[in-house]
Amino acid sequence: MKLRFNTYDIICSIAELQKLIGMRVNNVYDIDNKTYLIRLQKTEAKFVLLLESGNRFHTTNYEWPKNMAPSGFSMKLRKHLKNKRLESLKQLGCDRIVDLQFGSGEAAYHVILELFDKGNIVLTDFEWTILNVLRPHTEGDKVRFAVREKYPQDRARELSAPTVEEIQQILAGAKPGDSLKKWLMPNFEFGPALIEHVFLKYGFANSTKIGKDFNVEDDVVKLHKALSEAHHLMTNVDTSKGYIIQKKEERPNTAKDAEKEYFFANQEFHPLLYAQHTEHTYQEYETFNEAVDEFFSTLQGQKIDMKSLQQEREAVKKLENVKRDHDQRLVALEKTQESDKVKAELITKNQQLVESAILAIQSALANQMAWADIETLVKEAAAQGDPVAKQIKQLKLNTNHISLLLADPYPEENTEPIPLVIDIDLALSAFANARRYYDQKRSAAKKQQKTIESQSKALKSAEKKTKQVLKEMQTTTNINKARKVYWFEKFFWFISSENYLIIAGRDQGQNELIVKRYMRPTDIYVHADIHGASSVVIKNPSGKPVPPKTLNEAGTMAICYSVAWEAKVLTNAYWVFGEQVSKTAPTGEYLTTGSFMVRGKKNFLPPSHLILGLGFLFRLEDGSIERHKDERKVIGNEEELEEIKEDSKDEEIVISEDSGDSSDEKTEQEAKLGDIKEEDDEEESDSEESAFPDTKIKITHTEGTKINIVTETTSGFQAPKDKLDIEERMEKSKQRSRTASETSTKSKSSVQEQRQQKEKKEQTQQAKRGQRSKLKKIKEKYGDQDEEERQLRMTILQSAGPISKKNKKNSKDSQANKNKQNEKGPRQPRPNVEQHFDVEDEPVVQADVDMIDALTGIPTTEDELLFAVPVVAPYNTLSQYKFKVKLTPGTSKRGKASKTAVNMFLHEKTITQRERDLLKAVKDDVMAKNLPGKVKLSAPRLQALRK
Repeated sequence: MKLRFNTYDIICSIAELQKLIGMRVNNVYDIDNKTYLIRLQKTEAKFVLLLESGNRFHTTNYEWPKNMAPSGFSMKLRKHLKNKRLESLKQLGCDRIVDLQFGSGEAAYHVILELFDKGNIVLTDFEWTILNVLRPHTEGDKVRFAVREKYPQDRARELSAPTVEEIQQILAGAKPGDSLKKWLMPNFEFGPALIEHVFLKYGFANSTKIGKDFNVEDDVVKLHKALSEAHHLMTNVDTSKGYIIQKKEERPNTAKDAEKEYFFANQEFHPLLYAQHTEHTYQEYETFNEAVDEFFSTLQGQKIDMKSLQQEREAVKKLENVKRDHDQRLVALEKTQESDKVKAELITKNQQLVESAILAIQSALANQMAWADIETLVKEAAAQGDPVAKQIKQLKLNTNHISLLLADPYPEENTEPIPLVIDIDLALSAFANARRYYDQKRSAAKKQQKTIESQSKALKSAEKKTKQVLKEMQTTTNINKARKVYWFEKFFWFISSENYLIIAGRDQGQNELIVKRYMRPTDIYVHADIHGASSVVIKNPSGKPVPPKTLNEAGTMAICYSVAWEAKVLTNAYWVFGEQVSKTAPTGEYLTTGSFMVRGKKNFLPPSHLILGLGFLFRLEDGSIERHKDERKVIGNEEELEEIKEDSKDEEIVISEDSGDSSDEKTEQEAKLGDIKEEDDEEESDSEESAFPDTKIKITHTEGTKINIVTETTSGFQAPKDKLDIEERMEKSKQRSRTASETSTKSKSSVQEQRQQKEKKEQTQQAKRGQRSKLKKIKEKYGDQDEEERQLRMTILQSAGPISKKNKKNSKDSQANKNKQNEKGPRQPRPNVEQHFDVEDEPVVQADVDMIDALTGIPTTEDELLFAVPVVAPYNTLSQYKFKVKLTPGTSKRGKASKTAVNMFLHEKTITQRERDLLKAVKDDVMAKNLPGKVKLSAPRLQALRK
């Protein structure tokens, strides 16, 4: 299969693309590390020019899957080419090198595309000084392709007309029997297809050999004419048509009378219909660029079709083998019956001879003669002309048999009897031996009858299975063609119960990528102080408050994709706003890949259970999306959350790192705790200087949903270490759980006393300016809410709220533990998020999350489903999914566990045929790659299905 341009293709493509001259660069994108798209525009005309290093360049009308985050090479091209005009598009010499010049004069830039060997794309300035190179390397000892080096323009060869003397000189070193074509190709830039074309036109075969089919002295003039025509075609190119040469493949079919179906596989693309292709199947296009665009855009689909065709052939071959085996078995049984019948008849006709032979050998054995002596005795008797000994051909005394050569003593007239070697059992008489062969013949006849009777049934079953396999393969092929790989599937991911897309990194590199390129200021960052925990980002394009349930689900994800899964340790995660995270390290410190700094308050979540689920989402056809519009929505008082947010507009809240209280709650806490706070202040400030300094965050809610966060740090901030001791984590978790429990179980008398104190305080303290109407609204809204209910709500929402002396002490103990940990050695920075990156190097990608609305875990019979996507998520997230199985830490390997789960889904009673086809089309590696490690499956009737 042809996959790259030759010299003639380049010449024809450049001639066609001269229409792009004068158009300006709108933008540059990359499809992969070798393929780039340059969008050109001029008034109403728009074109997309595709460049693939080493292979091709052409305009394209197809929507190619662009990388979500542009590569560094794309960013460099954007920087220098954007808004520049394409001034020229030409070939360097006759080599496979294309020069695209953007801009003119000293503002000119060259993009040089190399279409030979491993290929390359080079960006230079107007003096041909290399600014960026896709594949830096060195050619020979002198030519270096690197930044700030000069691009060598003089290495391109020039195209010249061939002469007779030049051809003779090239062929002078050839040996008799060498291929003529192979000697010409390295010395001329015509390419194999064009050389074969002119060969056929001038009477040379493609396999012409020097000294046999070609005489240098006699045929060199004729060869010169052929090569001159090839040179003429290359130097006089006008806009040409395009052709795709195809190979006709017959599709396997199990039906006898069914019409033959054919599959046309694209093989080559050319700007000219060569003589060798006139008898082939081909498709013609108006331009060469259209043909190339069609060829490469359908290449992936062609590969899927070819793979499916191969599998279909194998399935049909198995059916043919079944038929052939049945036929061979019937033939063998027929031959066995005929042979056994003949043997029985010969024994009967030679009964006296057979009896004599049996008696002679039995007598020798009765006299206890050695087997070797018996064999010698038989040979001597045969030599002396004994008629019985002469018919004994072999002694098989180990099996108590002898072989006799028997012939029909009463042959028909004009027929010569054919002797046959027959095994005779020494333990049986002649008649008994004959009967044994008759019994074998009858047994073979019965087997033949049974085989004939079962043949039709077996063949029908085999044909049915083959048809089913062919149908499934065809369905799988169509599904794979429709399958769209979403941008977030390269990460760990799931969709929360409330329709938030949540992504997490698989390693440090992906943690860095997620945070730097995909996280926006309105998103939420979730992490855990445990080794291996992923950087989790909740995509929140609306900017509205993220519900607690989604936060907890993201926290579960962060914990499960860490060492906690294998260690089976319960711990908790925390969440922060994206603006609280930075890549800027404190003075004297360095942040490694995947490490970030968190500044300000961390909002800790409840301890997460190590329970995940494996399920399936189905891509809906556009017409079915509306039916599933509200299946994932926030379950709770959404209006209340919105009103709290509205009340907080234009309000400045200062939160200290040592407590999570708002300004109003902090004033109330100071009035209640009084002397306790004064006694602890000094000790608390000392402990905070080492690990958590007096960091303040100023949060301003302005109009709309934008949140501005300003951090003020009075001393250096040391990021906590990712890897904590398991016992410390468990102790830390117990302390938080104890704090939450004590807060939520206060006695009613204590609540009443606090309410009275609050009322006294409100009477004595004058409200601040602008707060009266706000306090009035809050009082009307929450007037009927007692303190216990408020505490429970705050606990659920993970708000700090008023803290008790005991909780304060626990907080101090926890802080002291952190200080001790800091004394042991420097901490590793915790992976987190960077917001203020260089726009050119690390742009924040506006990732599309609306596509998740087209995915559902609850398909209905009315839905039109396109393909299935496996998903691993916290188990409560999958509670409504049709296909789901629970995962907990266990001993089953990921691949085996995923196959077991799919097998269980396929045996569901409610599954439809379309759902079954979609599940079967999912590849095993895609199923297993998101599992956290070794797992244990739990599901109803799982044990029964395994049995």
